[in-house]
Amino acid sequence: MTADERNVDLVAETMPASEGTPAYYAPLYRRELLESVLPFWLKYSKDEQHGGYFTCLGRDGKVYDTDKFMWLQGREVWCFSYMYNNVQKNDSWLNMALHGAEFMEKHGRDAEGNWYFSLTAEGKPLVQPYNIFSDCFAAMAFASLDKAIPADRYKEIAVTTFENIIRRQHNWKGIYNKAYPGTRPLKSFSLPMILCNLSLELEHIIGTARVNELAPFVISEVMDVFYKQEQGLILENVHPNGDFSNSFEGRLINPGHTIEAMWFIMDLGKRMNDAALIKKACDIMLHTLEYGWDKKYGGILYFMDVLGYPPQQLEWDQKLWWVHAEALVALAKGYQLTGDERCWKWFKKVHDYTWAHFRDEQYGEWFGYLNRQGEVLLDQKGGKWKGCFHIPRALYQVWKTLEGVDQLIS
Repeated sequence: MTADERNVDLVAETMPASEGTPAYYAPLYRRELLESVLPFWLKYSKDEQHGGYFTCLGRDGKVYDTDKFMWLQGREVWCFSYMYNNVQKNDSWLNMALHGAEFMEKHGRDAEGNWYFSLTAEGKPLVQPYNIFSDCFAAMAFASLDKAIPADRYKEIAVTTFENIIRRQHNWKGIYNKAYPGTRPLKSFSLPMILCNLSLELEHIIGTARVNELAPFVISEVMDVFYKQEQGLILENVHPNGDFSNSFEGRLINPGHTIEAMWFIMDLGKRMNDAALIKKACDIMLHTLEYGWDKKYGGILYFMDVLGYPPQQLEWDQKLWWVHAEALVALAKGYQLTGDERCWKWFKKVHDYTWAHFRDEQYGEWFGYLNRQGEVLLDQKGGKWKGCFHIPRALYQVWKTLEGVDQLIS
């Protein structure tokens, strides 16, 4: 390379990108991840006395409850090991992941290997392992940690947990199921949705052949069984044969779940070189976003009823952090993979709403819960449901996705 060519490259690197282009947004997401969100959790979340993480953190990071929720413990182990694996070999991130993993190994499972829902600060069981998503995020956590520091015990935990999920998938609540058996059996979208992503997270352990074997099943469940072509929407619950249930649960739409699942499907479509699957996922994502967007106040509604009846969830009109974070990922990926201009227009619209309402410039990290009008409803940064996961993952995914978009549009 000549001196003139090096100078041209230097100028290109230092010139600010035009506002409204992918090159403009990518560094915003990078800075938010590295300078605001990850430092917040590193500073406030670690329990130095008993191990593991505090997730019930106030706006300023102060701990307001010490119970530990296993799915959030797993998510945080995954997050810091993932960042170590994919961003930089930062020892503070690796040590943070190891800190949580040690607590999980020591206290997290019952005698049958099922992961509890919650523990006391010291690690005593509080809530039984009724929720299979504790297992899902434990498997993700130890698979990601195994990439950082390969160890037989991490592989063993990831694999045995994954196989337990597969065994339990058709009755995953088991003895903790509140529904009376046989009257109105329904199956939930949540598990096949997460299996789309979980199988890829474990591929280096379970092998490509196993992922290839599982992928067609989860794709079919998501795109054929729960997706209803007549509405162009995905239902949260259906009868075991896929039929519609005209009930509160059967009519339920969760736009955020669908939008998140569609970027999982896009990732599988990219892996399989299936342009038709990617396009279908992108179209479903866009239609769901249009359907779920609050036309009066902006933002994405939390729950909806597919027939327009009042949803049973009283929080149906709240605007949640994870819904908007996942929408940004799906839109960035949709644009990168298809070039569909609708994705980019929606990305800018969702970005403007999200960054204006959820970010906390004073203390760092993001608020989780807004009312319908977009005002902060609860100002804590974490709790029983919000931890160190959706926001850092989304910031990373958008940053890296938009870095890979060559064509800049205004």
